[in-house]
Amino acid sequence: MARYTGPIQKKLRSLGLESYGVYGTRKEKRANQGFVRRRRISNYGLQLREKQKAKFLYGILEKQFKNYYEKALDMDGVTGDNLMVLLEKRLDNVLYRSGMFLSRKQSRQAVNHGHFTVNDSKVNIPSFQVTKGDKIAWTQRGSKTSLYQMAADNCKSIAAPHWLTLDQGNMETIVLSDPMADDGELVVDTVQIVEFYSK
Repeated sequence: MARYTGPIQKKLRSLGLESYGVYGTRKEKRANQGFVRRRRISNYGLQLREKQKAKFLYGILEKQFKNYYEKALDMDGVTGDNLMVLLEKRLDNVLYRSGMFLSRKQSRQAVNHGHFTVNDSKVNIPSFQVTKGDKIAWTQRGSKTSLYQMAADNCKSIAAPHWLTLDQGNMETIVLSDPMADDGELVVDTVQIVEFYSK
């Protein structure tokens, strides 16, 4: 299955999400909508929805997401927590969390276009795993784009989490520590995901 490119609002409703980056659900009700019967979701359906929710929020396809799960399974600790940490340490997510971008789609596009370096080495892979002490900076070409100015404006009003720091003068992000599972998307129930793959 390819990455979802359809209506964002429709996808949000199907996954039970209130927001996605700069997008929010529409609260108004349609006129003459009438009574809507909702089906009771099975345990499998709940597990599947949580997996789809995580994939959608982080912009990951099935094969890659399963690889993350298998890697989390091999790590010490709670598998669900490990999975969330691995997702948070993706380069596109780190740039999103730093406050420079309003969504992971924007940060992924910037990475794909080769606008960033990690420890002075150019990286154009959104799934690149950052580690403690990594310094992420704009390339010289990237700093001349409209994306750079947009990022500079965004970070003035969006604070970075405790495990990251952003130097707004140089627009450089430094990874202070590894993220915790609680730093991930709290709307995702990783227990359901683990149960889905454990079958």
